[in-house]
Amino acid sequence: MDIFNSTYLTENTRKDLRQSFDDAKPYRHLVLDNFLKEEVALETYENFPGVEALKTHWKGLNENKAEGSDFGVFHPVFSKIKEQLTTPEFYKWITDVTGIEDVFITDDQMGSGIHQGSNGSFLDIHIDFNIHHVKNVHRRLNLLIYLEKNWKDEYGGGLEMWNADMTNCDKTVMPDFNRCVIFETSEISYHGYSKITIPEGVTRKSFFAYFYTNEREGATGYHDTVFKARPTESKSKRVKTAVKENLKNKAKATLKKLGVKF
Repeated sequence: MDIFNSTYLTENTRKDLRQSFDDAKPYRHLVLDNFLKEEVALETYENFPGVEALKTHWKGLNENKAEGSDFGVFHPVFSKIKEQLTTPEFYKWITDVTGIEDVFITDDQMGSGIHQGSNGSFLDIHIDFNIHHVKNVHRRLNLLIYLEKNWKDEYGGGLEMWNADMTNCDKTVMPDFNRCVIFETSEISYHGYSKITIPEGVTRKSFFAYFYTNEREGATGYHDTVFKARPTESKSKRVKTAVKENLKNKAKATLKKLGVKF
């Protein structure tokens, strides 16, 4: 655990973080500044791959961003972060500060990697897929570490946390350098970010890790990501989003039942 800010690792701090996690609204979460040791965060920022180098590019009605999990071609610092996030010691820390036991990160693109957005990037409000469609394990937590050193509030792009009925954005967390956000993924953990306006040379950078458990009490049936348009958006977008998401999730649920990989 030598890459993390030691302040967060003490027994007393863990107890305080657990209380903060449980008390947070609109759903359980933590915001931890200076999460990585400064030299590790700087090394990650300085060696962050360009947008064009990432394997997957999402561009559609509800999202515009790039992501990748090709740790074999990334700078070694990314593998170091991944390795330390998947140690028994870090899993124990996650359990201590969230109360969710027996967590783990899958060793695939649905476990950890990086996200990046250039000018105009956005990610509409959504809840995440709830079950890994291949491994059949339950997604429980998201961990995001923001890694753009030059971010300014006027660029936008804050992580929006919406209430359960999608009527209000209750909290916005700006993607400040070396800030970590950990939040529980559930049927009400609506989140996303609005379109960013940024100058050349700046991108919205983050490292992600998704934590799973083999079981989940009260689990619902499988669904993929579910996007919802903000209530302030046009009627046309609200209708298109609802229709698209309904058709997508029905199709993917059918494919999963049939054992078809997608």
